[in-house]
Amino acid sequence: MSIQYKEGKEPLAQEHRLIFRNIDRSDWDPSMERALQDGYYEQMKKALTMEPKAITDEVKKSGLRGRGGAGFPTGVKWGFIPPNNTKPVYLICNCDESEPGTFKDRYIVHQDPHQLLEGMIISAFAVGAHVAYIYIREEFPAAAHIIEKAIAECHEKGFLGKNIQGSGFDLEIHIHRGAAAYICGEETGLIESLEGKRPYPRIKPPYFPAALGLYMAPTIVNNVESLCHVKHILEMGGDEYAKLGVARNTGTRILCVSGDVKKPGYFEVEVGKVTMRELLYDMCGGPKDGREFKAVIPGGSSSKILRCDETFKIGRGDDAKDLDFWDIQMDFDTLAACGSMAGSGGVIVLDDSRKISWVLNNINHFYAHESCGQCTPCREGNGWMKKVSDRIASGKGTPNDIDTLESIAYQIDGRTICAFGEASSWPVEAIIAKYRDELLAETSEANVVKSAEQLEREKFLQPV
Repeated sequence: MSIQYKEGKEPLAQEHRLIFRNIDRSDWDPSMERALQDGYYEQMKKALTMEPKAITDEVKKSGLRGRGGAGFPTGVKWGFIPPNNTKPVYLICNCDESEPGTFKDRYIVHQDPHQLLEGMIISAFAVGAHVAYIYIREEFPAAAHIIEKAIAECHEKGFLGKNIQGSGFDLEIHIHRGAAAYICGEETGLIESLEGKRPYPRIKPPYFPAALGLYMAPTIVNNVESLCHVKHILEMGGDEYAKLGVARNTGTRILCVSGDVKKPGYFEVEVGKVTMRELLYDMCGGPKDGREFKAVIPGGSSSKILRCDETFKIGRGDDAKDLDFWDIQMDFDTLAACGSMAGSGGVIVLDDSRKISWVLNNINHFYAHESCGQCTPCREGNGWMKKVSDRIASGKGTPNDIDTLESIAYQIDGRTICAFGEASSWPVEAIIAKYRDELLAETSEANVVKSAEQLEREKFLQPV
């Protein structure tokens, strides 16, 4: 059966639609009836006849890495639940998509909620969870209602509740709407919020969610896209799924491209099978007329910026090689080797019209606003970085401000309970390291505020 897409939403030749197969189809809607016509919930029925460990083994064989940002192997994460556990196990879907530049999960929950729910039911059965939560950010009100309707449809069909499909397996899925805080994207901050507390992230160790998560019980937290992949892994088989992508970077992933390109949007590709040149030129149409590409933030705002004129040394010893920016493969390991990260797949493109001080200031404003305030370096440091970059962006900065800003960033990095410290400091560190001269050109010694004593001393030292 041929699939019909809305005009202008057809997949490109470089794409491999798996998770986004039904997104923006002209003959699709998010109802249970339409989902069943497309073969949904067949993999759930298959899973309920399997041993839970067999499902986990398939996910491990697939090589699936989390699509929420960290890229940790999903099957390995599931295996961290203590073998002698006697407490309830919980599954949480992290639908708090709040990383600037990322907009993939909202498409799934708006247009294909049953793909997510089937993936969650399979995953819950695999890890032994009888209660699951979808933690969804407040800015997705329509999505929350769509998923609530889909959950009700699952109950009507006997896909949720007691004794699902006569398997003896019970599962309830609940919606929990967050309060629009970036920090709730961090899994332990999310868990604290879900418990009704202030979303202060927990210290790891000992509070690894798989051991001590929700209500101090074993908890698996997975991203929306990651949970959707589970359904397809079971359908294809782990070994077959692993043939997609490249070594250690298997399957497909959704890249969200925004910023200064002619054709921004979402693109689902095999991991590592598309280079930066192919993505920005062949798929996104190149830079806007009269402009040239300047830089790319490849994995959401927290990933380090890459200059378009850079060359990178990757590999070690005899295997080391030079890699041009345009030849970077869009996978976890290559981007890490180039000093950045694949993150959540939010590719933010900047052309030569963008002042780097504006970019820096924009990012600093976001993180200063979103810091939860638990850790002093993060709470105070992000406010300081915002104030310093305010001066630089407004033309009132001094050359010393660049060094001050860099110093603050390095004093936040690695000194906080959760990864928010790194998320806020890495962009600053990278931008200063790669664009120091441009930032310095926007400062002036004339902006230095001198004390009355300094002015008097300079006046005294003037030649007669």
